Amino acid sequence: MSTARRATDSDFATPLDRSTPSLDAAAGLRKLAGYPFLVLTWVGADGYPMSAAVESTIDADAGTARFRPPAGFTVPGDDALVSLTGSHIRPQPGYGYDERRHVTVWGPVSAAADGQLTLRGARSWGWDEQETPFFEYSERSVRQSRRYFDALSAERGTPVKPRLSLGWLTLRATRLPFLSATIVPVVIGILIAASHGAFELVPAILTLIGASLVQLGLNVANDVFDTAQGADDANVTPTQFSGGSRVLQYGLLSMRQMATLATVFYLIAGAIGLLLMATSGSTALLVIGVIGFIVSLGYTAPPLRLVYRGLGEIAVAVGFGPLMLLGAYVVQTRGALSWEPFVASLPIALVVALILYVNEIPDRRGDAHAGKRTLPVRFSREAVIRGYDIAAGAAYAIVVAGVVAGLLPWAALLVLLTIPLALQVHRGLSPNYDNPYGLMAIMGVNIKLHLYVGVGLLVAYSVVLIANAVAPGLPLFIR
Repeated sequence: MSTARRATDSDFATPLDRSTPSLDAAAGLRKLAGYPFLVLTWVGADGYPMSAAVESTIDADAGTARFRPPAGFTVPGDDALVSLTGSHIRPQPGYGYDERRHVTVWGPVSAAADGQLTLRGARSWGWDEQETPFFEYSERSVRQSRRYFDALSAERGTPVKPRLSLGWLTLRATRLPFLSATIVPVVIGILIAASHGAFELVPAILTLIGASLVQLGLNVANDVFDTAQGADDANVTPTQFSGGSRVLQYGLLSMRQMATLATVFYLIAGAIGLLLMATSGSTALLVIGVIGFIVSLGYTAPPLRLVYRGLGEIAVAVGFGPLMLLGAYVVQTRGALSWEPFVASLPIALVVALILYVNEIPDRRGDAHAGKRTLPVRFSREAVIRGYDIAAGAAYAIVVAGVVAGLLPWAALLVLLTIPLALQVHRGLSPNYDNPYGLMAIMGVNIKLHLYVGVGLLVAYSVVLIANAVAPGLPLFIR
């Protein structure tokens, strides 16, 4: 008995998935006309799907496609639901594939007196790599994939979801490789304190662990709050460096699991902070810790939602600049403050804020949709690029001014060797501004800029420590 059924209006009421590229039937038929051969698909009399290649005459204005039934097959007529698909792909040896595109048109089919069949286009869907990059196309299909896994889980009675090994899942969920943003200022603060004659190994290790846990808690909490507020779900162009970890969007972890993980990180970090405050007895450390906690949690969490108000860059600059570096310095000096670590923290603050600043560029469409008013959302392309140049230039100017004022050692001028990296980022911003995947390499260079500026200061204070040990009278500062 034939299982082919007549098409009804409900078959064409909505697109397959609003998150993936859909076309009206006429547009789909026009695209189909560009393919020399099409694949006809229908449900056979035995209930199994059938496919065969056909040649078709398409009249997009009339919304129809005419073709002869493939030899040896029986295609149901009488308004049965069928589809026509055209596709193209070009192999590239040693590279993969490019020029990928396909389009499918669904509709009821009827037989004519001359034996030909006529499909009346009712719905279409397709993808063209020239119009939508592959990675964006994949992201737009995530919701559809999640619904598939949910339906499969319900059918089997057991959860079915994507999986990663524990190691890769940990790296992805916590964004562990970005810990350089914490390690650099904390170690610089410790080295500056050591150059002033104050160093204790155990507090130094605890400071580094506690600060790292704060950043990990921040990374995970950001995913939770950005997902809860719709920012990450609205972002269909995430990259290696932007758009969040995506573990929630891909169903790798639940909101409860991520919230628990963030809480654990913050609790352990808080315990370490309380221990350090108890042993140092420093009011300055208490103030720094409280401000740091507020900035960290308030970055994306209500009611502050700093990044949603265009204050994210300032929050990151303060948190990963003066707070981290001065906090590490104060732990070692048991509450003593100095202008030197503060000045040293400023170029670090600016270049770490520039990491966020550039990483927000490919996210601006999704951020704007979710009401996340970052600076790249608020300002034009020219203003954003000018802002990058001003901030990068200010970082180098502060280093030079700090050396001239005698607040930073001569060796801090090593930081100027990183200027070519800043220029490389500047040159790459404009041509890749609207190309998230082209911008990804530039974002990588920008992260290196922060790391190498930090390394320059680390080397500078290592030189100071060595010189103080072997040649105490050597002039290392302008006095």
